[in-house]
Amino acid sequence: MPDFHQNGVIATLHNFNTKKIEQIEKDLLSFSKTSPMTLILPSLYSELEKPALTYIVNTLKKVKYIKNVVIGLDQANKNEFLKAKKFFSILPQKTYILWNDGPRLKKIDQSLSNLELSPLEKGKGRNIWYCMGFVISLKDSGTVAMHDCDIVTYDKNLLAKLFYPIANPKFSFDFCKGFYPRVAQGKMNGRVTRLLVTPLVKSLQKMVGYNEYLNFLDIFKYPLAGEFSFKYDLLNDIRVPHDWGLEVGILSEMYRNFANNRICQVDLAETYEHKHQEVSKNNRQKGLSKMTIDISKAIFRKLATQGQVFSHEKFRSLKATYFRMALDMVQIYKTDAEMNGLDFDVHKEEEMVELFAQNIIEAGKIFLESPSENPNIPTWRRIDSADPTIIDKFNKAVKEDNA
Repeated sequence: MPDFHQNGVIATLHNFNTKKIEQIEKDLLSFSKTSPMTLILPSLYSELEKPALTYIVNTLKKVKYIKNVVIGLDQANKNEFLKAKKFFSILPQKTYILWNDGPRLKKIDQSLSNLELSPLEKGKGRNIWYCMGFVISLKDSGTVAMHDCDIVTYDKNLLAKLFYPIANPKFSFDFCKGFYPRVAQGKMNGRVTRLLVTPLVKSLQKMVGYNEYLNFLDIFKYPLAGEFSFKYDLLNDIRVPHDWGLEVGILSEMYRNFANNRICQVDLAETYEHKHQEVSKNNRQKGLSKMTIDISKAIFRKLATQGQVFSHEKFRSLKATYFRMALDMVQIYKTDAEMNGLDFDVHKEEEMVELFAQNIIEAGKIFLESPSENPNIPTWRRIDSADPTIIDKFNKAVKEDNA
C-alpha cells in the first residue's frame, strides 16, 4: 500500500495507482476549456542533442490539453537557434522559443539593464524569469507548469499529475510542487537534498527553535525538485532568484505570499533520473559546490528577514550541528539502502558531508560580508511599473524570432 501520510501543514497528493492516466488526461482536456495550460521548458542548446529532450518532445506531441509551450533557449548561436526551431516544430501546441542569446532579446535585456532591472547572472533562474515574462505577455493562460529538460525517466504521467492539482477547478491550490523517489540504477541519488538541505534545516531548527518557515521547508518531500505548477496570476509577483537557490527561493516566495492551504505537493513518478551535476570539490563556482553555497545563502537570507541574527560564531556552531546530524543521517540512509538492495558508498557520502559543511561556512561568510546583496530578479509587476511598454516589446521580439 503506498504511503498516505499527511503532514498537516500542506496537502500531499499521493499516487495510489487507482486512477488511469487516460481518465486524468480526459479531465485535463475538459479543464483546459476554461483554464488554458502553458508549459515552460528552460533548456540549454546542448540538451537538444541528448536523448532525454527528444523523448520529452515526442511525449508532448501526443498531449492535447496544453495550449502553449514556451522554451527558454540558452547558449545558442544563430545556426543552433534555427536547428532548435526545427527540433521543436513537430509540437502541435503553440510553441515559442526564447532565443536568449539572439539580438532581439539582447536588446530587451539591455533596455532592462538601463533601468537597472535586468538579471545580474545568466543561468536557469534568468531563463525561467524571462519565460514567465513572455507567458504574461501572451495573456491566455490559466495554469502554468514547468519542468527541466534532462529528465531521463519522463512520461505523460509526470506531466499530467503536475498540471492536475492547479488546473482542477474543484481544488483550491495556487501552487504545486512535485516530488518523487530519487532512486535509479541501483543507488540513491538526490545528494544535495539528502545530505545538505534536510540536515541543514533540522540543524537550524535545533539552533533557532520553532520557526514556521523552517517547518514549511521541512515538510516538502523533495524541496529541490524542478517541477512545479501554479496559477497564471502568480507570475507577476514571484521574485525569482538568479542563482542555484532557485527552488528554495520559489518555495520561500510561496511561504511569504500564500496560506498553507493554497499550497500542495504531488507524487509525480515511481522513479526519477536526470543529469547529475559535478561535485566540483576544488571549485566553489561550479557544480554541487556552488549549488550548496547558493541554497544555504537563500535559507540564511530568508531567516534574516524574519529577524534572525547571524554571526561568524553562530555559523561555526551551525556547521558543527549540521556535521553531526548529517553523519547520523548517512547511517540512516545506509540501512535504508541495505534494506532495499541498493549500492551505498559510506566513504563518498561522508566526503560529501565534509564538503557541504565547509560550504555552509563559506555561505555564511559571503552572507555576512555582503549584507546588501540581492539575489532576486525584480518582479514583472515592477518591470511593468518602470516601463509599461517592455512586455509588448518582449512579446513582439519573441514572435519575430519565431516567424
